Amino acid sequence: MIVGVGCLQGRSRTPTWRQAGAAALLSVLGFTGYYLLLVYAIRDAGVEVPTMIIGTVPVWVMLLGKPAGLEWRRLLPGLALTLSGVVLMMNADDPTADGAHSNDRVFWRGVLYGLLAMGCWVVFAVLNSAWLKRHREVRLLDWTSWVGVGAGGAAAVHWMFMGTSAQVLLSHPDIARYATVCVLTGVGSAWAATMLWNFASRRLSASLCGQLIVSETLFALFYAFLVYRDWLQPLQWWAACIFVLGMVASIWAHG
Repeated sequence: MIVGVGCLQGRSRTPTWRQAGAAALLSVLGFTGYYLLLVYAIRDAGVEVPTMIIGTVPVWVMLLGKPAGLEWRRLLPGLALTLSGVVLMMNADDPTADGAHSNDRVFWRGVLYGLLAMGCWVVFAVLNSAWLKRHREVRLLDWTSWVGVGAGGAAAVHWMFMGTSAQVLLSHPDIARYATVCVLTGVGSAWAATMLWNFASRRLSASLCGQLIVSETLFALFYAFLVYRDWLQPLQWWAACIFVLGMVASIWAHG
């Protein structure tokens, strides 16, 4: 009910040129650029390492988005727990895999893509939160739609220059399944999730919202291990639990 009021209250409006520019910029940072870089990172470095790099997003968002009146000593427990979870999870990877990648240029290129993706999302989270707080007259439904249009337009341009041709795509035997996945993720993971994220970003500080991204890391690991049929090891379970404790400690510090 509260979400509905925050998202739908007022009349829909057409964005000004300045609003459209802000939506386009943030759509590139938080969607088109972020996901493109993340896909390249996973392609070159596998799933676990890019996931852990993205897992540091809550730390950077907390550092950059801390409310002026919140003392650092209150944030330190949550910050320490989140960092500990990242370190534990990275140490839980197969050590032989690390050795195999030590001189692999493709692997380290994937790490670089992961770092760039992380930077894109950190900047997006901080700037998006600040914009929504400064422009409370803009409905969340409108803002989410504007950003979605920007992301769709950038994706279309990218596909025109670097994507697979339409003829090849349509001739693929699994095109119906791929199209279904794209629609479901576009509506669920992108539009609906972004609506909820914008609602949280307007109501909460950027540093607190950043801690909620921990859940994205945990679910990414869960899905990866589910697909590869390789369940979490004990050390990885400990890391996941510490991640959750860090999130709880950070929420408590903001209370």
